[in-house]
Amino acid sequence: MILTAPETGQRGGDRLLATTLRAAAPRTAALVLIATASTGAALLLPAVLGHTLDLLLKGQAPHRWVALCAALVCVPAVLDALGEYLNATTTARTTARLRRTALGHVLAAGPRATARMTPGDLVARLVGNAAQAGTAPTTVAGTVTAVVGPIGGIVALALLDPWLALVFLAGAPLLALLLRAFTRASTDSLAGYQRLQGELAGRLMEAVGGARTIAAAGTAARERDRVLEPLPGLSRHGHRMWRVQGRSSAQATALVPLLQIAVLAVAGLELSRGRLTVGELLAASRYAVLATGVGMLVGHLGALVHGRTAARRLAEVHALPPTVHGTRRLPADGDGTLRLRGVAAERGGRTVLRGVDLVVPGGSTTAVVGRSGTGKSVLAELAGRLADPDAGEITLDGVPLRELAHDELRRQVGYAFARPALLGGTIGGTLAFGSFGPPPEAVVDAARAACADDFVRRLPDGYDTACAAAPLSGGEAQRLGLARAFAHAGRLLILDDATSSLDSVTEARVADALLHDVAARTRLIVAHRLATAERADRVAWLDGGRVRAVGPHTELWRLPGYRAVFEG
Repeated sequence: MILTAPETGQRGGDRLLATTLRAAAPRTAALVLIATASTGAALLLPAVLGHTLDLLLKGQAPHRWVALCAALVCVPAVLDALGEYLNATTTARTTARLRRTALGHVLAAGPRATARMTPGDLVARLVGNAAQAGTAPTTVAGTVTAVVGPIGGIVALALLDPWLALVFLAGAPLLALLLRAFTRASTDSLAGYQRLQGELAGRLMEAVGGARTIAAAGTAARERDRVLEPLPGLSRHGHRMWRVQGRSSAQATALVPLLQIAVLAVAGLELSRGRLTVGELLAASRYAVLATGVGMLVGHLGALVHGRTAARRLAEVHALPPTVHGTRRLPADGDGTLRLRGVAAERGGRTVLRGVDLVVPGGSTTAVVGRSGTGKSVLAELAGRLADPDAGEITLDGVPLRELAHDELRRQVGYAFARPALLGGTIGGTLAFGSFGPPPEAVVDAARAACADDFVRRLPDGYDTACAAAPLSGGEAQRLGLARAFAHAGRLLILDDATSSLDSVTEARVADALLHDVAARTRLIVAHRLATAERADRVAWLDGGRVRAVGPHTELWRLPGYRAVFEG
């Protein structure tokens, strides 16, 4: 289910919960039936016990009734054990489904997901909030059956003596007000608590990712304070939740015994008048306990509030706009020409690219250079449609990228990044990781072109070495990223600062392989090194979010501003 932005928050969360409950409906129904049967046995037991006691007081030997009492004690125990098993498996399945669906939305949104939410906040939503929302089916089932017991107890009291039920019902409105106040107060506290949890998780992930920088800068104490800054607010919301729950539990604890005492007092009076037997008095005392079990709804409602607020945060993940692909294919005779027309992009409320017009001729190598912050990486992101521009159009061989089918786009556009993620389990799996699996010989050829084959073969298990067991330098990781891009090269290969950690000799060898050993017809390279610009056929100079000039490096070198990019 895809939710649009206006449907986030309460409405989106409620819709997500409704979808979750529908998916788990058979198991939820089974839980309700099991719990209802157990409650039914518990409701029969007081009446049977009371009748058995009356028979004993009359001097009779009620063997069958004693056996029935034993059965009514054992049956709920068996049903409760079965219910616990079904509870656990239902929660696990629902949580897994929520996590899988939310992860699908994150991956469908692509880089824009982390532009709207920090990675730590996303992890908190997919892990913690999904687990809380995953309890919704079992909580709903528990809440339904928690109502059955009190209602059955009240009906049983009415059958014994209508006055007993009336006495209990006189205090019921107080319990209803108590439950309503608890639900409202808990919802507000939980929403703030979960929001701050996500913020704290985001800051923690940033600190863990930058641990070396923090250690080198000697700012551990300052970073600790920054990470823990949301903690006082988290504590306030947490203490408020405990106060609300404690106050509600205390009020229920005070009210419930009063109702039970009132029912027993009336039952004693009815016994003295001969309207109730001793066995019926015993039954009435048990039914009063069952009827006041409505106070247990505080716990069930608390769990529902947890699940509902967690679902709201998951609904915001579902509302991330996915990348929608078309159905078109590239022309078979295309040469890989990339064209940007009037492209503009914003990041963090700031315009990064504005009115960019650029043509990357098919079969050529174009280097994109510029000072830090001029939008080079954003341009590379847009050129292969990892994100869409806020304005303008980008085409490959005359076909707008938005109209290309997903598999066609990912087969024809390859990427390598400055810090590649080593996915795929093993080194070989990492190099083959992509929308299609190249044959083993193509993987090895790509590794050779990226100057990675030699050090991969020196690893304990060569290409079968697990990524986690491979100690790699920054340059080696970059070479693996390059090899993966080379193995999947189609018409367009985009390198976003993907050679920044290579030494000059290795970079020169990789640059030569780009021209002779890589199948990609067109190459767009985000570059910081002078040597990369010198080797390119053309250079696009970005300045202030615009293309300042395009041409061979030797011509642009005459411009003082261009030289300043590399000199300062």
